Amino acid sequence: MEFKNECDHNCTCSTYTVATQSLDEMDFERGIWYAAQYGDLERIKKLVKDKHCVNMKDSAGYTALHYAARNGHFAVCKFLLENGAQVDAITKGHSTALCRAALTGKEDIVDLLLSNNANPLIKDSDGKTALHRAAENKHYGICKKLLSVAPILNEMKDNRGNVPDIGD
Repeated sequence: MEFKNECDHNCTCSTYTVATQSLDEMDFERGIWYAAQYGDLERIKKLVKDKHCVNMKDSAGYTALHYAARNGHFAVCKFLLENGAQVDAITKGHSTALCRAALTGKEDIVDLLLSNNANPLIKDSDGKTALHRAAENKHYGICKKLLSVAPILNEMKDNRGNVPDIGD
């Protein structure tokens, strides 16, 4: 890709610079992750139809389900789960789609993931569960849901020895 830079004095001299994009960035944009992040269900359907793996991970270990869950794309999450997405896939930082949805307050996605047997007890690399992440961001409705499924979450400590502060 080239962009022309005109000089300040309106003459014919100019310079060209090339915009660069890393291979990881190009893979991300062409892959299922970008479509999941932006809720492009039609693109995802095409990729899955063309045998694109719904569980493929990007360079950080995120799957399409992580991106769709974090951004609240219910229809995309549902489609991915119906087509074999691993509900408890973990990133390099051990985050799950449930953690991502809880962190961002996507209550309908949390419900969907839990109904597909997401494990709320999984801890990320900071030792935090989805409950910790929901509580940190004051998503107390999600906290209640998670505790109704796994009351033990209220007693689980993160790497710093903190239990979730659910704001009673």
